[in-house]
Amino acid sequence: MSTLQVAGRKSLVLLSGRAYPALTEEIAAQLGITVTSTTARDFANGETFIKPDESVRGTDAFVVQSYTTPINQWVMETLILLDALKRASAKRITVVAPFYPYARQDKKHRGREPISARLIADLFKTAGADRIMAIDLHTAQIQGFFDGPVDHLFALPLLAGHVKERYADQDLIVVSPDTGRVRMAEQWADELGGREIAFVHKTRDIDAANEVVANRVVGDVEGKVCLLIDDMIDTGGSITKAADLLFENGATEVIIAATHGVFSPPATDVLKNSRVSEVIVTNTLPISPEQQFDKLTVLSVAPLLAKAIREVFEDGSVTSLFDGRS
Repeated sequence: MSTLQVAGRKSLVLLSGRAYPALTEEIAAQLGITVTSTTARDFANGETFIKPDESVRGTDAFVVQSYTTPINQWVMETLILLDALKRASAKRITVVAPFYPYARQDKKHRGREPISARLIADLFKTAGADRIMAIDLHTAQIQGFFDGPVDHLFALPLLAGHVKERYADQDLIVVSPDTGRVRMAEQWADELGGREIAFVHKTRDIDAANEVVANRVVGDVEGKVCLLIDDMIDTGGSITKAADLLFENGATEVIIAATHGVFSPPATDVLKNSRVSEVIVTNTLPISPEQQFDKLTVLSVAPLLAKAIREVFEDGSVTSLFDGRS
């Protein structure tokens, strides 16, 4: 079955970009449907072509795309597919972007800088998107960049469930990697039953990407297992520097939990060779065989996305999936 119907009134179709079709297949299996096939190819000069292979007239269309490398190609592919769906008379179009592209460029730090996260939202809207669904946006303000509904989902219950199973009997403290994630650390602490929190004070060079200096730990981590949390791991440099600082301050063990495993080189080597015991991420982005290592645990967000898609399609409450977070 390629579509899901409600009382014969409307149909849901699920389409996939080429970046990570395996995730879309997982979501489709949760929904009990098949992914609507598309024809996609690249021309010799690099231009992209993509279109649905069957009628989408009057449907509720959900386009799942993973913004992994090469990110600009997948952004462009999404825009072209949105345009094709709009011109094919889809009734409503939702972009399912588990990892929102360009999310770190969400404000101007200095003059003449772009706000690329807003630009992405404008591009999606212009191309035909009526709604956006994403998991753990880099900052909550991105929800306001899109002129339409934004379903901001959270991976915290999924990640915390794994931590509870493995570390429930440990003297665990939740650590934010910087002051900007302290609120997230508080949510983690509540989810884990009222654990203590600490944070790493660090400085960042605004002229150099992925360059940070972990200065000091605020909070008592001596003799404790530290759960170091973040929304994403890119090169792994800043999170492992924070872990080293925790060990220097007496931590007995450090585990890392993050939603998005970007894992740009040399992240795999950095994490694999670090003193960290476990790195827990979700599959919002594909983890290639070359990026995997023994300490890595990958949890699937397909059930969460499938539930949210079903709620949107059936005009239910996506807020029920937010678990009271904002």
